[in-house]
Amino acid sequence: MSDFGDSLSSGLEGKGDKELQEFLMVEKQKSAVQRSGESLFKIHEFNDFCWEKCVDKASSKLDSRTETCLTNCVDRFIDVSLLITNRFAQLLQKSGGM
Repeated sequence: MSDFGDSLSSGLEGKGDKELQEFLMVEKQKSAVQRSGESLFKIHEFNDFCWEKCVDKASSKLDSRTETCLTNCVDRFIDVSLLITNRFAQLLQKSGGM
């Protein structure tokens, strides 16, 4: 991490605070776009996982067992996503990032 900080500060030497803030804002936006793309990929991957796990055969209606399985699968995905997000937020706060 210090290497990134060192290269960032040396690459931006001589630039004004406003330019630095604009640079950092653009980099944050790029990062957010990349994370959202990764999230979409994971959602598709998750859909495939739950489908393979819960659906034995395709039909025009879901039976109650399949519906329950899909609901539980989605609920566990949301639980794990929230757990991970909260854990990262805690780590960030501890490190003084927020």
